[in-house]
Amino acid sequence: MILFSAGNKIQSVINLLPSGKLQQCQRSTSLSVRSFHKAYLERVTVIGGGHMGSGIAQISAAAGNFVTVADVNENALSKSRQRMEQRLVRFSKKLLKDDAEKIHKQVETVLSKIQFTTDIKNAVKQCDLVVEAIPEDIELKHKLFETIDKVAHEATIFVTNTSSIPVHELAQALSSKRKEQFAGTHFFEPVTVKLLEVVRIPETREEVFHKVMEWGRFIGKVPVVCKDSPGFIVNRLNIPYLINAVSMFERGDASYQDIDVAMKLGAGYPYGPFELADYVGLDVIYMILIGWERRFADVERFKCPNTIKEMYKQGRFGKKCGQGFYSY
Repeated sequence: MILFSAGNKIQSVINLLPSGKLQQCQRSTSLSVRSFHKAYLERVTVIGGGHMGSGIAQISAAAGNFVTVADVNENALSKSRQRMEQRLVRFSKKLLKDDAEKIHKQVETVLSKIQFTTDIKNAVKQCDLVVEAIPEDIELKHKLFETIDKVAHEATIFVTNTSSIPVHELAQALSSKRKEQFAGTHFFEPVTVKLLEVVRIPETREEVFHKVMEWGRFIGKVPVVCKDSPGFIVNRLNIPYLINAVSMFERGDASYQDIDVAMKLGAGYPYGPFELADYVGLDVIYMILIGWERRFADVERFKCPNTIKEMYKQGRFGKKCGQGFYSY
């Protein structure tokens, strides 16, 4: 691994920023060598190279992190790299117009900071931060955390990208020492969305919490702090809204197309609830609701509608697979 001096490292990060982002960085952030060494999380391992994991890895590398993506097999890693490359090309075309040479250079610059491996244990041994981005299955996540907790450096911070599982429940798989270095970092789809929900548990050390917040800002996010409550902020508001919309559709009150139009034109939303569901992914929404049903069996507003269950069974997950409420 090539090591940069702090000054050169900061400059390399700045060189990757679009002009608007550069001006924002210059206005709001004064990166000194001293603060850089104290707070910066340089080496990041993302476990899970799916839509969210690949996106988190991509924006981390673009900001200047050295990133390792770990997944269960080479096929998953190949798809992960392909997703990143496609997104980077789209972004670079917007930024650099049709300059093919510059677009290629920009894409390769970011990808050069990312390694891919199926050796998950080795991937966490020397990193500063581990981002867990595997499917929303608590047993699967527990098994992963138990495994990597034993081999990661004692100073390594762990974060989870869970969107529905209480962070403190995931922490149960960790040692008491690691719980002090554990937090939730909920990213959004697409991962270019500026928001990052940061969730701490009672054991999270103050220094660790601040490092996670600073890392969020470093990769271009606006972090907001939320208690470890169901759905955190956005999903706690959005999912019941979606359930109400689906219930209206199931009762025959209105078509899903008209509900979307009504909410965009009447309420000023950029997306209607069904468009948003397709964009987020019906699989993600299903997993959130099933998790809530288990924990809050008597709460009607957390029940998963039959329409969502059927679409999940049929593999109609939305935009990511070409078919959801709409066709893509």
